[in-house]
Amino acid sequence: MGEFLYLYRGGQRNPSPEQSQQIMQKWLAWMKELTVSGNLKDPGQPLEFEGKVVKGKGGTVTDGPFAEAKDLVGGFTLVVADDLAHAAKLAGGCPILEVDGSVEVRPVMKMDM
Repeated sequence: MGEFLYLYRGGQRNPSPEQSQQIMQKWLAWMKELTVSGNLKDPGQPLEFEGKVVKGKGGTVTDGPFAEAKDLVGGFTLVVADDLAHAAKLAGGCPILEVDGSVEVRPVMKMDM
């Protein structure tokens, strides 16, 4: 078993209140499935649209991120799975896929500290 990070990108922006409630119910149901199966380690949180970017040796700070909406990371979740293929299969149930979003699945590197 390993840990995997789901990064949510894109999806529908500014849905109606009714759509928001339907979407939230789907997210809650999916998270419950992951919890019951023992695969949810941390449900994570959605991210605000605003932010800052710190770059280079001098640590230059600029407003951002400035990317197309489909490329912005909107939130994250931490799961446990047998391997990357299993984690990707679990991500296939994510509600963001229904609204043209994507889930980036990344293994968490283990480091001895």
